[in-house]
Amino acid sequence: MSMVLFASVVRVGDGLPLSASTDYEQDRELQETKKHLKGLSKKLGQFPDRCTLKTGPYNVNFTSSLGVGYLMVCTANYPNVLAFCFLDELQKEFIVTYDTKRINSAVRPYSFIEFDTFIQKTKQRYNSPRSLSTKINLADMQTEIKLRPPYQLSPEDLQAVNGFSVHMPSKYKGIAPTQMLEPVTLPGIVSCVLSVLCGGLNLLRGVHAIESILQNDDEDFNYVIAFFLGTAACLYQCYLFAYYSVWRNSKSFLAFALICLSNMYLYELRNMWQILFHVAVGAFMTLQIRLRQPLGKAPDYNV
Repeated sequence: MSMVLFASVVRVGDGLPLSASTDYEQDRELQETKKHLKGLSKKLGQFPDRCTLKTGPYNVNFTSSLGVGYLMVCTANYPNVLAFCFLDELQKEFIVTYDTKRINSAVRPYSFIEFDTFIQKTKQRYNSPRSLSTKINLADMQTEIKLRPPYQLSPEDLQAVNGFSVHMPSKYKGIAPTQMLEPVTLPGIVSCVLSVLCGGLNLLRGVHAIESILQNDDEDFNYVIAFFLGTAACLYQCYLFAYYSVWRNSKSFLAFALICLSNMYLYELRNMWQILFHVAVGAFMTLQIRLRQPLGKAPDYNV
């Protein structure tokens, strides 16, 4: 018989369990499958936002959004579309019931255990498919899954999560939801234009400095290095603004520090207003990188 057996809600950042359905199942294989959930819950941020793991007679499905992960165990023959409709209902209800501040401040496991009541009611509904036909729109979810199918996790992925592999597979690069950034704002566009302008000015002055060195051996080649480092730092800040990367904020501060150091070294070739302009643009760009945060997937399945 196809059915939903277990569901839980966890915090993506640290894997803290927030709520879970009451477990009455004593099947040994099911208990072994549930052990995988503990490892997965601590590494949800490293996986795409919608995944499926096949473990013998059971499937583990999970989604993550806005810092919260929703996991469920069902029989292997349970329809995939119903599984993700089930997770989507949990997601919508949980987001409406608990605000982000309360979720982030939770310290104890199962701080929202009262949500189990909703999980149990929803599980009963989804274990009786006839009662679902008029309450959910399967066509929308089928289209969503067809356009963006869940990532199929393999046993090797599970071993990596459980600590048998030090490095996560590179195939996850670029597909995790946390690597999508918020929409670009007008101040962000302005900061990029100004940063490119500063980089272009540094590059132009660097080329002129090379010409001066070729004509006059007394010129300091370190000026050329300072100009080109300033150019690289400005362009790298633009890259950090446009794309997500690990330690993104720290890298932006390092790039800003490089801009400051290069301009300090060039104080003999630039007046105070020019130096202030370059430093101010670098600071403004650093702020925009800081403000443009990774974007979690919004609950937009319309089920």
